[in-house]
Amino acid sequence: MYEHQKSTSVLEAIREGYWDFEPLETDQDEFDSTHALPGTDAKLEILARRVQNGLPLWHPSDRMTFDDSEKVE
Repeated sequence: MYEHQKSTSVLEAIREGYWDFEPLETDQDEFDSTHALPGTDAKLEILARRVQNGLPLWHPSDRMTFDDSEKVE
């Protein structure tokens, strides 16, 4: 398997022909969670930024449903 550097994004890996790219393990404290509702433009923008920055797509504290009121500030 190809060793990707932390700065490599999934987009760069695909351009290089590496279809099995997985971001390196990243501690959840190294990137922010989001309170944006799933499917909204705000959530999609955050997910796109994560991909571009080579971060995992999902944060354990991301808002998952409309009813996740305990996660809303």
